[in-house]
Order: sequence, then structure tokens, then C-alpha cells
Amino acid sequence: MPARNEAQALPGLLAALGRLDARGTLTVCLYLDGCIDDSEPLVRQAAADMPFALRMQMGPGSAASNAGVARRAAMAMGLAHLGGADGMLFTTDADSRPQRDWIAAGRAALDQADVVAGRIVRRHGSRDGAQSRLEHYYNRLHAYRRLLDPVSWEAHDTHHFSGGANLAIRASAYRAIGGFRPLPFAEDATLLDDAARAGFRVRRDGAMLVETSSRRHGRAPQGLASALRAADVGEVPRVAHPAQMAWQWREHAAMRFGFSTIDRGRTRAALGERLGLSGDHVLGVARDCPNAEAFATRIVPAPPGAADLVTLDEAEDALARLEATWCEAAA
Repeated sequence: MPARNEAQALPGLLAALGRLDARGTLTVCLYLDGCIDDSEPLVRQAAADMPFALRMQMGPGSAASNAGVARRAAMAMGLAHLGGADGMLFTTDADSRPQRDWIAAGRAALDQADVVAGRIVRRHGSRDGAQSRLEHYYNRLHAYRRLLDPVSWEAHDTHHFSGGANLAIRASAYRAIGGFRPLPFAEDATLLDDAARAGFRVRRDGAMLVETSSRRHGRAPQGLASALRAADVGEVPRVAHPAQMAWQWREHAAMRFGFSTIDRGRTRAALGERLGLSGDHVLGVARDCPNAEAFATRIVPAPPGAADLVTLDEAEDALARLEATWCEAAA
């Protein structure tokens, strides 16, 4: 877990970690990135009362440091503890509080997948109606995605969240994809994309729950805090049209299904025709992919017109029509 000048938030995190119901060996690694507040003595004092080993490392907090650099450093602590062994790595944020069964739920989810994004709920979230509405829309959109492109490793209680406040990953998968990229923001979503492109199973599981703050000042320039500030001043969110996303997910499903018979010329030609590619191009991509998940993720491009954003009102109405069409077809 990375932290930078989080002396006010750390007591809540440490108390939540101390209540974790975790079987087996658990080591908590805190990376304090250039902290100039009371974070270090606070953590040292808390370590004596923790039911698990608590490791702390002080980072330089240089000008080149950012959210991705700090999270990568925190995960490196976990990898060092594991040595070369496989294991499970969990990450959250300093202003967050994992639920008591966080580790148990993550372990159960990792029995079905290689990477797990858990659900994130905001303290006092009911006060932020605009953000809650946007999150509800994205949850509906992700549920619709899994209607079009179902995968066996997805959770029944799924959601759209991909935040670093609640992620778990097998150490072997983390090493294979090179870990978190040193990005100033979106290092968490990028990790999930990298995992899928490498062929790892990414699961979004609502049973793995973390509560986070609704603060308006955060380290990532395009993180939750900035979204809440934008909502406070009445900024209207604009999102990709759901029909464009639906096109991409239908193609994911088609590519995943066709991968098993990719050696057949007829299959390659049909898949290529869907995407405007030659059969040889399709085969070339497939040969570099370890499985159908990697193939589907790599070969399907961004949806046409993805940069043409619409208002949330328009997106909600369009998604409702898509959902109704699906229900009619299913009936």
C-alpha cells in the first residue's frame, strides 16, 4: 500500500487491516513515499499491535514520483517478501478500509481468475448524487457487456470498478505483465488491460469490498477526487456511446469463440471480414497469443467513433434501449 503524507487517513486503514480475518501468513507492506508528516512514527507505533507482520519502507518522494511509481514500489515490497514463490498480492489506498473478509473474498476470487478488481464504495457516498449516478450507469454497462461477451471466470455479483483501492493479483501474473506502470494516473486500469492482453483472467467481484473516502484532494490528477470536484461544480460527465462499446464487446465474443478453430482458413477469413482485416493478419495476431482472451483483447480495436462522447442522459437512454432489445431477443 502506498501512502504520501496520509497521517490523518492511516489510522483508519491500519485499524481495518488489524481486523482482517486472514488465514495463513499475511504481511502488510506500507510504502511511505516522501512523507514529511507523522506517517512514519504512526506506522511504527501501530506495528507493535498488529496481528500480522507490518513492513515499512521510506521512499524518496522525488519530483519523478507519482501514483503509479508509488504503487509499483509498494508491490515490489510484497514481491521481495515472497522471493521467487507464487502468492497473492493485494493493494488498497491509504484513505481506504478493507472489509473484514477482504483477504478471504480475494482468495476465493483468485481461485477462479488471475486478477481481481473488487467493489469500491464511498463513505458518505449518498451525498454525491452525480457520482453515484455515473457509477450506477457504468455498473449497468458492465452487466450488459457480460450479456454480450460472457466469460466463465466473471463473478455473478460483478461491477465496473477497476481502482487501485481494491485489487488482488497472483504474483506470477503480476511478474509476467511487468507490474504496475509508473503512470501519474490510471495505473490500475492499465494493469487490468495489460493482464487481459497477456491472456490472464480478469474478474470483477463484488464480494471483495473496500470502503474509500469521498475526499476532494487526491494524488492522481484524474482520479476519484478530481471526478468528485468536477461533480461539485456541476460539470456534466460525457461518456462513450454504449452502442459503440457494444460493438467492441460483440467482436470480443466472436474472436474468443473463433480462436479454437483459427487454423481453419474459413474461420480466419470470417473473423477478418468482421474487422476489415485479412485472414493472414488474423493468423499473425493469433500466433502471438497464448489463449482466446489475449487474442480477443489484442485484435479488436477501439470502437468506431469512440472519441465522440455523449452526455450521461443520452448514454442512459441509449443503454436502456439496448437492454430492452436484449430482453426482447432473449424472450
